[in-house]
Amino acid sequence: MYHLFVTAAEGTWDSDGAYRYPMSRFLEYTDSDIVDSFRVLTPSHIEKLKSLPCAFAYEGTQEHVRFGRLIEIRVDRKGTHSIAIEFELDEGVPAIPFSEIENVAMDLDIRSWEMNRTHWAIKNVDLVAVLRRANIIQPNVADAGLPDAAQAGPLPAPEPSLLSATTLTDFIGIILSRDHGNSEVFYRGHSKQSYKLEPSLFRRDQQGNYLYLKVEDVLYRELLVSNSIDFDGDNYTLDRLIRMQHFSLPTRLLDITSNALIALYFACKANNGLDDIDEVAGEVIVFAIARQCIKYFDSDTASCIANLARLSHSDKGMLDFDLNAIELFNQQASMRRLLHFVKEEKSFFEPHINPKHLQSILCVKGKRSNDRISSQSGAFLLFGHEAVLDEAGTDEIAVERISVTNKAEMLQQLDGMNINESTVFPYIENSAKYIAGKFKFRTG
Repeated sequence: MYHLFVTAAEGTWDSDGAYRYPMSRFLEYTDSDIVDSFRVLTPSHIEKLKSLPCAFAYEGTQEHVRFGRLIEIRVDRKGTHSIAIEFELDEGVPAIPFSEIENVAMDLDIRSWEMNRTHWAIKNVDLVAVLRRANIIQPNVADAGLPDAAQAGPLPAPEPSLLSATTLTDFIGIILSRDHGNSEVFYRGHSKQSYKLEPSLFRRDQQGNYLYLKVEDVLYRELLVSNSIDFDGDNYTLDRLIRMQHFSLPTRLLDITSNALIALYFACKANNGLDDIDEVAGEVIVFAIARQCIKYFDSDTASCIANLARLSHSDKGMLDFDLNAIELFNQQASMRRLLHFVKEEKSFFEPHINPKHLQSILCVKGKRSNDRISSQSGAFLLFGHEAVLDEAGTDEIAVERISVTNKAEMLQQLDGMNINESTVFPYIENSAKYIAGKFKFRTG
């Protein structure tokens, strides 16, 4: 494996130094098994990352590529939600024109358009071996000091949850024993511990390519065009996103619940039914959220973030969040379009959007506009522009995990408390399916 660092900032890789990436750009264009391994960055994971060789490149194809190693990695879980590196260039390995690297781009797993975006990828490729085979670097030069990826060992296993439950009694005991102070508590259940805390809009394929993100505005408009009557009662874009989420359209919303037992049900229930339900451990994620991060359906900040769904991918890509002055930030063409959308639902809205707010993650309590949200005690995490929720938690959203096993028995115990498919998904077809299964003839 090796690191591929890409930036548009000229001169960044001219000498030893430091650089900072938004967390959203970490592990882009990276295979899913690697992403899963580094979902939570513990000290052992950071040491593994530091053991890999690095290629330092610039956006475009005109610059040279440098090589070296990482000295330090620091994750900022507070204000900037970023990941910073300190790096050292290997002076024994010459700078290589990107045109030569481009000839072996496929062998290095450098994908089309990847060099047009600032990001940090990890490639499951032996960097030095590929460069040697292509005669881009000579063997004696390559031995000058680049880390040997072959000696770095296998991918680190994801960190196990510290808390675990095998019965409903275990689970309830854990929930009642936690003290979250003045924070409000929400839950989410995953049938597999490998699932990430990200909305469906941000999901990627096995090779790390975004499935829906580049067409967010198209998805939004197409569903409105084809099913406009269903959205007649919605006043805000957020209301429409919640309804779209209900109909399984990929959005920038992540479902959470205030009912721990509902989350436990989803942790035990396999996505494809009850088959092989106990093969892998599930997980309940506990969110303790600072009250200032909890908004309601009519929040101005929530309106600004929700209306990002109506901006084209190119418009979102042109947003410059490095502009320090709020006035300058709001004068950008893309921001003026966003402000136009916000004013459609809030005519008196002042054009002073804080760029930090637009990149934040909010807990939103929306209108309980359908039976499913009501039955599941639903709320949402609303993700701003390129926002990433640190799997280890942040100052605003503390994260704790409970591993769940013995799922089949857990589901039986939940059924005894009237938590089942019929009550969690309150539609007649689900009730019929549940009743048929419950009273089906079984031998013995």
